[in-house]
Amino acid sequence: MEFAAWSEIDVNALKRNVKRTQQIVGPRVDILLTVKADGYGHGAPHVAKAATAAGVHMLGVATLHEGMELRNAGLRSPIVILSPSLPAEIDEILEYELTPTVSDLEFAQTLATRASQSSRVARVHVDIDTGMTRGGVNEEDACQCLAEMARLKGLVVEGVYTHFPSTYREDPDFSAQQLASFRTIIEILGKAGIVFPLRHTANSAAVAQYPDSHINMVRPGGIIYGMFPREDMNGVGFEPVMSFKSRVVNVKQVRKGKTVSYGRTYRFDRDAKVAAVAAGYGHGLTRSMSNNGELLVRGMRAPIVGMVTMDVTMIDVSHIPHVNVGDEVIIFGKQGNEEISVYEVARRCGTISYEVTCGIGKRVPRVYVENGTVTGIVTLVGEWLSKQGLSF
Repeated sequence: MEFAAWSEIDVNALKRNVKRTQQIVGPRVDILLTVKADGYGHGAPHVAKAATAAGVHMLGVATLHEGMELRNAGLRSPIVILSPSLPAEIDEILEYELTPTVSDLEFAQTLATRASQSSRVARVHVDIDTGMTRGGVNEEDACQCLAEMARLKGLVVEGVYTHFPSTYREDPDFSAQQLASFRTIIEILGKAGIVFPLRHTANSAAVAQYPDSHINMVRPGGIIYGMFPREDMNGVGFEPVMSFKSRVVNVKQVRKGKTVSYGRTYRFDRDAKVAAVAAGYGHGLTRSMSNNGELLVRGMRAPIVGMVTMDVTMIDVSHIPHVNVGDEVIIFGKQGNEEISVYEVARRCGTISYEVTCGIGKRVPRVYVENGTVTGIVTLVGEWLSKQGLSF
C-alpha cells in the first residue's frame, strides 16, 4: 500500500518517551497522558493503547466525544475530560464512565443528582484556577467549594489539579507562586479531613523543569510525542514520534521568467526544474510556508516556490539530480543525513510544534511502525492491521 501523503508514527519512540517520563518523576508518581486533539494529531486510540501498554495510568481528553472515541476503541483506562463539560453531556459522561473536570459547584450538584438517580457514583477532578484564568474554581473560593463538593452524595472528588500558563525557564516565579497556592489549599482541606487521592499540576514543561510540581501525578502531553512548546526546552532525552511525508507527483522544466502557483508570487530568474508534491494546506502543510519553507527530497533541501495550495506544493529541485515521480518527500522528519524538525516548521510558521502536528488533517493516513514493522494504518476509509496482511 502506497500513499501520496502520510504521517508516520514511531510507536517505539512513544513508548520510550513514556518510560523516560517515568524515570524523571519516579515510580511513585502516576502519569495522566493527554491525548486530546486526536493525540496531538498522532491518532488518539493508537497512541492511548501504546501508552497504556508502556505504563500510563490515566488518559486525558478535552471533550466528551474524544472520551467516547477511546471507549469505543476498547480503552478501559480512567479517562479524564480536562475541559469543562455541559450539563447536557452528563448522561453520556456517566454512561461511558468518564471522569469530568468540575469547575463550579452548580455543575457538581447537577452531576451528583443525576448520578444518584441512576444509582451511579461520579468520579470527578476539580480544576483550581491559580493563574491560568481559563476555567476552574477561583483559588480564593476553592476551600469552601471543595468542602461542599466532598459532601455531595453520588460524587467522589478523586483528584484536584491546577494548570501552569508559563513554565518556561525565564519565568519560574509565577509557577512557584501557583504551586504554593495549590499546596496551601490542599493542606487546609487536609486538616479538615478532606483528602484527595490524586493531585496533579505538572504539564510537559514542568515534568522536565520543576520536580517540586510532580506531587503524585503528572499530566504530560507534548513530551510523550517528543515535543516541547519551544525548541530550546528540548534535550532531556525525548524522541520525536511523528514524521510527515509526501511524494513527488509531477516534475517539469520551466523557463526563466515563468511564475508559479496562485497569485504568481514567485518568478523564476533562470531556467529551473520544479517538482509538485502531493501535500498542501488541506493536509496540514500550511500556506505560511509559501516561498518560505523547505522540504527534503533525495536527502537534500528544496525550497518551496509559490503559494502552497490546498492539495499540492511546488518545490525547486533544479540542484537535485534524478528527482522522479514517486520519490519520497519529507515535510518534517529525517531523510538520509538531513533533517527538518517540527520545530523548524513551527518557527517558519510563527507558531509552536503542537499546532503543527494538530494541524495535520484527517485526509492524511497515520502509519504506525513498531520494531521496523507497520502495525497499523488509519485512513479516511478505514483501518488496516498487520494481521490483515498489511504491507507498506
